[in-house]
Amino acid sequence: MEIWIGRDGERHGPYKEEDVRQWLRSGQISREDLAWYEGLADWQPLSVLFPDEVRSAPPAADNPYSAPSAPLQSLPQTTAAALEDYAGFWKRVAAYILDVIILYIPNMLIMKAMGGDAAQATLRQAILAAPGDPHAMLAAYGQFYSSMAGTSLVTFALALLYFALCESSAWQATVGKLALGIRVTDLQGNRISFLRALGRYPAKFLSAIIFFIGFLMVAWTQRKQGLHDIICSTLVLNGRASEFKPIETSPDKRNSFNA
Repeated sequence: MEIWIGRDGERHGPYKEEDVRQWLRSGQISREDLAWYEGLADWQPLSVLFPDEVRSAPPAADNPYSAPSAPLQSLPQTTAAALEDYAGFWKRVAAYILDVIILYIPNMLIMKAMGGDAAQATLRQAILAAPGDPHAMLAAYGQFYSSMAGTSLVTFALALLYFALCESSAWQATVGKLALGIRVTDLQGNRISFLRALGRYPAKFLSAIIFFIGFLMVAWTQRKQGLHDIICSTLVLNGRASEFKPIETSPDKRNSFNA
């Protein structure tokens, strides 16, 4: 069971139940900290959820049920449980559709500015001039794509920078992923570099050219990775990056949580 802990108005976790029990016994977390797990109607104090651990905690001098005297430790956000909370196939598809919609408007403006309307009109005229002639149609489409090569290059560069800049940013996500509450990380749950994000987008073409099997792999691989994720050593996890804070290590906090 995975448990979320609420403290100072912030949600931390999720954590494994055995870790929470251990921290409660050792006094590293307070019996008054609120907690929630899937299936629970509302947040409850840890003393209510785990009364046996509270009773077994080290007693204070005067009151055996008082809060432990040991100083409370900062709660880490990145945990083993969080690293196993992989975003599912359909959530990733929905995020990608949102990104396509977001990129549609600038792509259309670029196409219009670079003669896309004229190229489409020329294509239509060539097809109407030779109806049913496959050679003429192939020639017409070849001329169209040749004239739109520069436009395609610009729109590709725009999409490349959009995905790379967003996924390597503090968001760790595109706007679509951010809206769906998912993020891109390395295999340790950390923010990826710009260079890795830059390589992740063209790697998606490899996922696409094998009949989109590289994308479908998200549905059955152990860590819900597509081919492009495996190539670039990335994960797509549930939760926004803003919900996860790095664990600060200082000389007086070396014994803080290692969940």
